[in-house]
Amino acid sequence: MSAKIIDGKAIAEKLRQQIAVDVAAFRERTGIVPHLVAVLVGDDPASAVYVRNKHSACEKNGLRSTLHKLPATTSQEELLAVVRQLNDDRDVHGILVQLPLPKHIRADVILDAVNPRKDVDCFHPINVGLLSQGRPWFLPCTPHGVQQLLIETGVPVAGAHVVVIGRSDIVGKPLALMLMQKGPGANATVTVCHSQTRNLVEIARSADILVAAIGQAEFVTPEMVKPGAVVIDVGINRVAGKLVGDVAFAGVSEIASAITPVPGGVGPMTITMLLKNTLTAAELATEGRRMKAEG
Repeated sequence: MSAKIIDGKAIAEKLRQQIAVDVAAFRERTGIVPHLVAVLVGDDPASAVYVRNKHSACEKNGLRSTLHKLPATTSQEELLAVVRQLNDDRDVHGILVQLPLPKHIRADVILDAVNPRKDVDCFHPINVGLLSQGRPWFLPCTPHGVQQLLIETGVPVAGAHVVVIGRSDIVGKPLALMLMQKGPGANATVTVCHSQTRNLVEIARSADILVAAIGQAEFVTPEMVKPGAVVIDVGINRVAGKLVGDVAFAGVSEIASAITPVPGGVGPMTITMLLKNTLTAAELATEGRRMKAEG
């Protein structure tokens, strides 16, 4: 068996075309341009690339994008002041604080300070709580990207056993919440595995859909995959100058029915969902102002 390659770039481009149409309609209706502000602290090369890609995607799809670049010596209080300023700026709809932050800054303190209605990464405790209840303002970008890949490729999720390897707040936990809820691309039975899971190989091998999001290069090997399973690789690791995922692609692709590549799989979808969230944030802000005016 040779797995079908799930082309995240092509699916992302299709979705971005619809987002661009929706952005144009919003701008025509309101005269407002959805505005995303990214805050980058320090000189981490990977973070700089991510921010640049996000800026380019915004510009191509009719959204406004601004970068606040701060030195690595920025204090926690100075960064908090920037976040508060952006919270108060009515022309800013989405705020993205690029991680990782310098070690002397507590990421949780900064992320908790972002206005939940501008939290387009869906990291704020309020947004996490709303997600757990199935009534979110936003969906976290990478998990939403994974879910859209499954929907767009016609993978049956309802009733399927999904095994998520990794319990991070960014991917593993929110993805599990999303896939177990009612709705399209959901209604799954979900098992979350992590570093303390016993019989990990056996559990992984029971999955109809296996999601690798553990941050270890080529961690998922062929013996962990049930023949015919769908494998989603969220990881991105640099090994000997080459980008590889959390899945040993060559071997696993001979067993799975479908698999995402690295790069070109989940990554483009993450940015696409960020665009969607920025538009949603602008819509929330506009609706909130209209309700206040009418009240």
